[in-house]
Amino acid sequence: MPGMGPPGRLGRLLWLTAFGLAFGYVEAAVVVYLRELYYPGGFAFPLARLPARMLAVEMVREFATLVMLWAVSWTAGTGGRERFGAFCFLFGTWDLGYYLVLWGVLRWPESLFTWDVLFLLPGIWAGPVLSAVLVAVSLIVAGGILLSRETPATRTVPDRWTWGGSAIALVLLLGSFLANHGRAEAGDIPRSFPWIPYGLGLLLAWLVFARAFFHRPRHLG
Repeated sequence: MPGMGPPGRLGRLLWLTAFGLAFGYVEAAVVVYLRELYYPGGFAFPLARLPARMLAVEMVREFATLVMLWAVSWTAGTGGRERFGAFCFLFGTWDLGYYLVLWGVLRWPESLFTWDVLFLLPGIWAGPVLSAVLVAVSLIVAGGILLSRETPATRTVPDRWTWGGSAIALVLLLGSFLANHGRAEAGDIPRSFPWIPYGLGLLLAWLVFARAFFHRPRHLG
């Protein structure tokens, strides 16, 4: 039927935004229920002890979240880079939507420096909300660039420096988020967030992205 073809780039970004924000609302709604059950006085460290069955359900739910985000991303792109860009854009939009809903419903977090449990796989990610927001904004911008500017003329082949830099950035960021895993799991209050390795990881990630995307295209064969 006329007018029923696949959406253009702007339309695709709008639909991804709609899905990410709606999914963020669903995620926030689950957390509102959990906090009502386990943190009736308001969320704060040390963490409440969840029954083993509930903890297992929550961890599988988080894994299912990643599967859903990737499944939608797979249908939104025609190649690996477009699909990765869609995943980044969706993940960031979902995360920001989640915090916007929590603030609207619970007036939480009180500030961007309020501590939160950010994720549970492969361990407890703990850090100020700001640390998650900065990553989310970075993913939205990077994913949006990939989705809006990816063409055969701009497509490049990642080299060993791109892969190596990406691996180092990932280790720095994951290490920062997991730095307080032991204390959180033991029922203690996190001491401090490792902002220096976190900042280096985020900066390196952006440098790697810029090098991979904006340098002169290299084509195979």
